[in-house]
Amino acid sequence: MQQIVDLQNDPDFQALDVAVLSIAADSPDEQSAARSEYQITSIPMLSDPDKEVSAGYGVLQWAVASGEPGHTFILVDQEGKIAWIQDYGAPENRGVMYVPVEELSAEVRAHLSP
Repeated sequence: MQQIVDLQNDPDFQALDVAVLSIAADSPDEQSAARSEYQITSIPMLSDPDKEVSAGYGVLQWAVASGEPGHTFILVDQEGKIAWIQDYGAPENRGVMYVPVEELSAEVRAHLSP
């Protein structure tokens, strides 16, 4: 959750003017509790318990042992096409569950349409 909080609160990331949405297999009740605990106020959180959305974007190829999506970021352009996708949670992709906001900002900036 700290990743969402930091994206929400980082002025440089916010200056990129991209819509951020968190998609997780957690139930709406779990997400609501996390929103309160972490004071997430501006990032919508989608519950995807059946992993349909995750499967639709192809992120389950990097699923963790429990079958849940890892830590994947997707930049979708205005036409709804994937402009950039990067998984960080899988062992072959660094195996991290937190990515420095500066790194994400640089990746997003590099893949935004001119």
